[in-house]
Amino acid sequence: MDVKKSAKRKSYIDVFLNGVERVGNVLPHPALLFAIFAVLVLLLSGVFSWIGTSAVHPSEGYEIEVVNLLSVEGLRRILTEMVKNFTSFAPMGIVVVAMLGIGLAEKSGLIGAMIRKLVMAAPPRLLTFVIVFAGILSNIASSVGYVLLVPLGGVIFLMARRHPIVGMAAAFAGVSGGYSANLIIGTIDPLLAGLTEEAARIVDKTYTVNPISNYYFMVVSTFLVAGVGTWVTEKIIAPRFGEYKGEVNEEDLKVDKLNSKEKKGLLWVGVVSAVFLALILWGLIPEEGFLRGEDGSMLTSPLLKGVVAVLFLWAGSCGIVYGMITGEFKTDKDVMGAMGESAKSLGTYLVLVFFASQFVYYFNWSNLGLVLAVNGANVINSMDLGVIPLMLMFALFCGMINLVMGSASAKWALLAPVFVPMFMMLGYSPELTQVVYRIGDSATNIISPMMSFFALIIVYFQKYDEKAGIGTIISTMLPYSMSFLFVWILLLALWLFTGLPLGPTGGLYYSV
Repeated sequence: MDVKKSAKRKSYIDVFLNGVERVGNVLPHPALLFAIFAVLVLLLSGVFSWIGTSAVHPSEGYEIEVVNLLSVEGLRRILTEMVKNFTSFAPMGIVVVAMLGIGLAEKSGLIGAMIRKLVMAAPPRLLTFVIVFAGILSNIASSVGYVLLVPLGGVIFLMARRHPIVGMAAAFAGVSGGYSANLIIGTIDPLLAGLTEEAARIVDKTYTVNPISNYYFMVVSTFLVAGVGTWVTEKIIAPRFGEYKGEVNEEDLKVDKLNSKEKKGLLWVGVVSAVFLALILWGLIPEEGFLRGEDGSMLTSPLLKGVVAVLFLWAGSCGIVYGMITGEFKTDKDVMGAMGESAKSLGTYLVLVFFASQFVYYFNWSNLGLVLAVNGANVINSMDLGVIPLMLMFALFCGMINLVMGSASAKWALLAPVFVPMFMMLGYSPELTQVVYRIGDSATNIISPMMSFFALIIVYFQKYDEKAGIGTIISTMLPYSMSFLFVWILLLALWLFTGLPLGPTGGLYYSV
């Protein structure tokens, strides 16, 4: 390869990425951004109400007018319902409860031990697949994959006498590129579902979105992303880096194996999980099972409606048992302390939710969302794009937004009130819109300088290549990003063609 041409290409990448980084850094904190948007909604409600902006409801036939929130009545509502907006905002309680349970599993060391066990037990020929797969599964516990698995991927590849950056790239692709895929419901599922539900209620006040509404699609996506990530690693990334010729210290080749207490803890976690599974099957399989819905159906089961509570009880119980056996939890104070540590990590999220909830409710009260949805749906409908091109355009749009705005929840809180009602008016379900958002957001995470752990990944890369920078990360991860987006869109097209449900409670279409 021509070194000068390679350097020139890299310099172009750096120029582009530095520009993206500057644009992203200009943006204020997401919480302040939502405060600005909330004020903007108030101003726009006054302007559009004054000029008489309206739309005709497609099913009811009545005229929808923009409500002026700058009026005396609007001011009274803002003051009297501010606290209610915050406390009744759907995502908040769901995320807090889920994090308390998962936090126990994480603080006890259970999730870290499971990842180490999974990766270290992998046969050499399946090593890359297992690293990518483990990265996807690590998203159950938020950031543990970035902190534990990415550097671990480098060490494991070193032990296999392969280039460590290739191992870290594979792990990073799974952790960040496969962020929205998983076999188990994680913290992102209830968070996004709550935001989608709030947005859907702009059109339908009774609409509910279950955290498992995308579950079938995400399970298939887990194996798809793991397979594609493995192929990209072996066929594109590994040949590009070649053989590692750097200095290798003995310390670099050490990965702590599970000790006897950790192995015993994992064994008892298996027992606890088996008991939970037996109870669930006992409640679901019999026709009169206690976990079936009032009509005897599994689809109306309290298990599906209360999936976050089940997640809390299962993850919390496993975390407590593991922590007690390994000695991480010695008394009830240690358990409560671990839950408290998990709650502390939600401090910034609660600030974000306060301002996001005001923005969403103002948007709803003013009818701006409904009017925009109806008029936007009419314009898109006149273009006659078809569902697949339309969803492809939306996924690409979400991916582009991701380059300058890192937080998945902040982006969806901003986009959902606009696009969920709009696509509902076109006949597409909120669950489908949410899936398309997740595709665009996940696929470009690994090339977004605004992703919160991007700087940490640079540090990891620099351990084995001191000259590594933003351009190195992007040029390494871009093949993953493009491949994930391409195959995910193909999977979505196949899903739409077959008409399969996205999850136990998530259809593809919505009847206005």
